[in-house]
Amino acid sequence: MASEDRDAADGVETAVLALKILIAGGFGVGKTSLVGAVSEIGPLRTEEPLSGAGRPVDGTESVGRKATTTVAMDFGRVTLRSDLSLYLFGTPGQDRYWFLWDDLAEGALGAVVLADTRRLADCFPAVDFFEHRRIPFVVAVNCFPGARRHGTQDITHALDLDPGTPVVLCDARERASGKEVLIQLVAYAGRMHTARLLDSVR
Repeated sequence: MASEDRDAADGVETAVLALKILIAGGFGVGKTSLVGAVSEIGPLRTEEPLSGAGRPVDGTESVGRKATTTVAMDFGRVTLRSDLSLYLFGTPGQDRYWFLWDDLAEGALGAVVLADTRRLADCFPAVDFFEHRRIPFVVAVNCFPGARRHGTQDITHALDLDPGTPVVLCDARERASGKEVLIQLVAYAGRMHTARLLDSVR
C-alpha cells in the first residue's frame, strides 16, 4: 500500500508517502508491544482475555504470564520523515487466525518477523509466508530479559534465511529500538523492489 497526501500549508504542496508494513511472528513474541511502542497515535488493538478453553489450543506454556491475545490485528502509524509515514499492521500469532494473513499482506511493502530465541521455531510460519510471497522482511530478535543471547549469523543459520535477509536485535518495548527496526526494513525493501524492477526490464 502506498498513498500520497498533500499538505497545502503556506501554498506549498508536499507529497507524503504512506507505506504498509506487517508485524508478524509467533504467539506472545511482542508484536502488540512493538506497534504500541512506536505508534504516534493511540494504537488500535483487538486483544481479548485468554480463556481457559483457549490456553491448550494456543499453547501458552512458554508465555505463562500472558493474559490477553490478539484476535484480529493491531494497527498503528509512525512518521519516519516529514514525507514518509508507515502504517503498521500487527498479525495475530496463533495458528487458528492465520486465515487473516493473506488479507493483511495485500499491498504491503514489507514485514518485520519478530523472533524469541527461546521459541525460535514459532517464527518459521511467518518466515515461510513472506518468502513464498516474495515480500521483503527483516527478522527482529526481541531480546527478552533472561533469554540467552545469540549472534545474528546464528539466527540466520537456524532459520535457514535467504542470503541477505537482515537480522537485527531489538527491544520491542522501546520506541527508538522499534523505529530502528522499521528504518532497516524500509531500506531493505527499497533495495529489493529496485532490484526486481531492474531485473524486469533487462
